[in-house]
Amino acid sequence: MSTEDESKVETVKSKEDKATQTSPRPQKSTKFTNFGATASQSEIYDYYEKEIKSRVIKSSSQSEKEALEDEEETDDSQIKDMYDLSHLAEMARNMEGEVYHNVHADFLYDLKYFEDPSDEFRGEKGTLLPLWKFEYAEAKSLSVTALCWDHKHNDLFAVGLGSHKFTQQGGGMVLFYTLRNPNYPEFIFSTASGVMCIDIHEHLSHLVAVGLYDGCVAVYNLKKKTDQPIYNSRASPGKHKGAVMQVKWQKDDLDSNHNFISVSADGRVVSWTLVKHELVFTDMIKLPVPDTIPDDRKDVFFTGMNHLTSLGSKLYNRFVETYDAHFMGVSCVRWNPFHPDVFISCSWDCMVKIWDQTMKFPMFTFELEIGAAVTDVAWAPYSSTVFAAVTTEGKVHVFDLSINKYEALCQQKVVSRKTKLFKIQFNPVHPIIIVGDGHGHVTSLKLSPNLRKMPKDKKGQELQMSPEVEKAKMEQLLILLR
Repeated sequence: MSTEDESKVETVKSKEDKATQTSPRPQKSTKFTNFGATASQSEIYDYYEKEIKSRVIKSSSQSEKEALEDEEETDDSQIKDMYDLSHLAEMARNMEGEVYHNVHADFLYDLKYFEDPSDEFRGEKGTLLPLWKFEYAEAKSLSVTALCWDHKHNDLFAVGLGSHKFTQQGGGMVLFYTLRNPNYPEFIFSTASGVMCIDIHEHLSHLVAVGLYDGCVAVYNLKKKTDQPIYNSRASPGKHKGAVMQVKWQKDDLDSNHNFISVSADGRVVSWTLVKHELVFTDMIKLPVPDTIPDDRKDVFFTGMNHLTSLGSKLYNRFVETYDAHFMGVSCVRWNPFHPDVFISCSWDCMVKIWDQTMKFPMFTFELEIGAAVTDVAWAPYSSTVFAAVTTEGKVHVFDLSINKYEALCQQKVVSRKTKLFKIQFNPVHPIIIVGDGHGHVTSLKLSPNLRKMPKDKKGQELQMSPEVEKAKMEQLLILLR
């Protein structure tokens, strides 16, 4: 390269250097400030993305602009769905159950495998092993007014909460607990009035019928993500004028519509049919209002749910039969699940009586505790001769008539002092019972082997449980007393 060319290159370089200088020429009127900042890669990327989108929007037509805005909304919704944790609720619930299983493995072992070895030395007596206590903080001011097991999922049960003081009524609640996670309810529903009764559909366990103190009946669907009932009789002309004391699901009608029956203190027995978005009512029986019965007729009228269909049309508006049963209020009446003629009643007069509907006098009479009202009684699902009752003294009494016809095989206090028990239910599969008290708590208890003995044949072999065997066992007891 010649000397002239080298001088040209140096001149060009000097010009480029001068052109790329960014510092302005200092002037007396110019004021300078120092500024410093840092930017991460994500911020730089977001800025570029925003700048690119703004340029595209400005250069595109109106239709393209609207399409881009729709795309942005879609992206935003996808981002929201990405951070929405509602779909993780089921997994979180299962995880919580697994953690509980690991922490309280001893209780689960007791439920499945523990058998009280001391029963061998008690003769015919038995005990109740406490398992779990189910409690919900917001239900402490309410009493347990109803208990119902789910026959399809035998570890799930419903709890109705209200008040037994009829002069102090308020709102109520319906809670669903599972034995897999006693720490917190699976479902929570609040009601405008106190809950008096609950029934879970035998085959469609997501349908739950509820009877309230203000005379309303409601149906909840556990599959729906709402805390409101899908059916309610509040605006129906067939609404009861008294507290609904019992609800019971029935078989579907000829049009395959679901229906249930309600019994109220107003003396009406009503059939409710679920048709589209409303409850259609039909009055089946109208019994005399209890206040109109003369004082010298302290009779108990009862209605067996399995007889309603056949007796409703023939014996409309009058009693089927009356029994001189108790001298105080009757708290519960239940049919025997194996023998169609046997039912049991309990009362605030401290008495439990077992009846044969063909006889005018009780077949068995038990006075549980002096001064302790009997608030509820239940038949066992595995034996026609086993039943249990609870009292206001906080005790559970378990009887087996095939072993002892005169006294209970177990009398055990299961709650703290001054706590009253109001409800009791047997689990349809497992050898456990649940009892509800006046503080909104539910306690689960396991029956010891002496309280659930199976009948034996002449050779000493245990007989397989069947409705025929259980009916024959009860019939044999009745023959001795008739």
